[in-house]
Parts: sequence; C-alpha cells; structure tokens
Amino acid sequence: MSDSASIEEISARWLLRREEADWSGEDQVELDKWLNSNMENKVAYWRLEHGWRKADRLAALQPFSPAPAHRPRRLWRISATAAPLAACLILCVLTVSSVDVARHKTYVTEIGAREIVPLADGTQIELNTATTLRTAVQGQVREVWLDQGEVYFEVVHDATRPFVVHVGSRTLTDLGTKFSVRRNGDHVEVAVVSGRVQLENEPVATTSMPVTLARGDIATVHGTSTSVLPNSIDKVDDLLSWRHGLLVFDQSNLADAASEFNRYSRKKLIITDPTIARMRISGRFESNNLDGFTRLLRLAYGLNVADEGAVVKISD
Repeated sequence: MSDSASIEEISARWLLRREEADWSGEDQVELDKWLNSNMENKVAYWRLEHGWRKADRLAALQPFSPAPAHRPRRLWRISATAAPLAACLILCVLTVSSVDVARHKTYVTEIGAREIVPLADGTQIELNTATTLRTAVQGQVREVWLDQGEVYFEVVHDATRPFVVHVGSRTLTDLGTKFSVRRNGDHVEVAVVSGRVQLENEPVATTSMPVTLARGDIATVHGTSTSVLPNSIDKVDDLLSWRHGLLVFDQSNLADAASEFNRYSRKKLIITDPTIARMRISGRFESNNLDGFTRLLRLAYGLNVADEGAVVKISD
C-alpha cells in the first residue's frame, strides 16, 4: 500500500472511531497528535470528513466492534465487518468530494510569520503566526475553515452569497464585517472591528440561539459556553495589534504574556516560579523581539533570565 493510500485508510478509521459512543477526550488527544504530525494527515482527514459530511452520510455509519485491548490499540484492530466499511468510506468520499476538493485551498503560516491573502470574491484575509486556514470561495460558495491560529477578515459583503467562517462547532456569518477570529482548540475569540457578524452553533451542536456581534464587541467561546464583552473598541485595537507586529499587555499576568510571546518564537519562555507567573505587566512589545522583552524583565523587574538555547527560564 502506498503512503497516501495508508494515510487515507487511517483517516477513514479515525472518522469511524469518532462516531462511537465512547469517544473520549483521550481519543481526541490521540487524533490531534496524529493530525499535527504532518500536513498530509490533516489534508487527507479534512478531505474525507468534508466530503462525507457533504454527502450527509456520517450519521449513518455503524461503529466498528470494540476490542478489549487498551484504548490506543483499539483503533488499529478493525474487525472484518468494519474493514469493508472503512474502504467504502474512502471510496465514497473521494468520489463525492472530488469536485469540492479541487476548489479548496489551504493556507498555512509558520511560527512568527504573517501572510495577507486576497480571495477570489475580493475579500482580504490576513493570517497570523502558526495558522492553518482552508477556503472554498468560488461561484455561490464562500466558506472558510479555521483549524488553528488567528485570521483577520475584511469581507466584501454580498447578501446573496453569505461569507461563512467555520471554527470548530461554531460558525460566523458576515453581515458586512471586518473582524478577527482566533482559535486554540475549542477556545475561540472573535473581535469585531466594524459591521456585524452572527455567531452560532453548527447544526450538529446545541440548539442555542445565534448571537449578533457589532463593532467593538468581543466574544469568547469555550466549548458550548459563550460570553460577550460589548463596546470595547480599545480592547479590539489591542487584540489586533499583531497586524502591526506588536503585542499589547494591559495589566496582564506574566504567564499570559509569556504564552503570547511563545506563539511567535520557537524559543520558548518558561516561568519557573508561580509567584512570578502572577506578576502584572503592561506595555507594547514587538512580537518578534523576545530578547528585548527578557532584557526588560531582567533590568526593570530584577528577574533572573537564563537562556538555555531552546528555552528561556524566568525566575526570581
């Protein structure tokens, strides 16, 4: 079996496994680990998942027989009944989604990189560090999927062709909008610069009512919970400072500030003292100037900075 065929088969097994009633957080961690191991895995999985959902067949799948072995091994022990089903999944999805896949584009930025991309409809998107975004913008279809990272959208409004952003189990629909979306797993943050955007659950999720966000609104989503900070224009400006290569902290704790810097650098900041981690810090910093930030911590705050190559440890 070729490498590509093997990846397709493993992707199909994951899709089947996700439909089992006992799918758990540990299973999701294993899936995420496999997806993040290389881009070929992600592309294959996305293609199968999207095609199968487009065909409205995923709900009809039967779970394959559980094995009494440990969880990490159960996935790979497909029964004789499930094996043809997995093969059928691959064959059907590849057939159904061949046209859709052809019009999809994937954009990926490395750690510390940013990229501005014009879409076919005139919409402009800007990808922040370590971001993966898929787009399907052609004809009457205007959809994008944010798999990880952060994106700023300047959408060309067209009432006859809604612009839809899929973020995990949530969707954002443009109502004439400039907005940003940041995703880290099931944690999502939406900041509206102008216009309005509608935030709602996918049909497969809960039945909660959509939320309409306006200029200056910031929505924070974690799982099925959503909170909205209204009319916070200055805060929105701070959140979008990354577009100018800056990080803005306003009484942020040092642990959160370090986490932000770690998004933009392969060299990671580690706060070794819990008390130091809770220390408050304010200011505007260049996102790619980790050395300048640690120099400030050493000179202005009297902290100990130990550069060990791959990591920088901060202590009292």
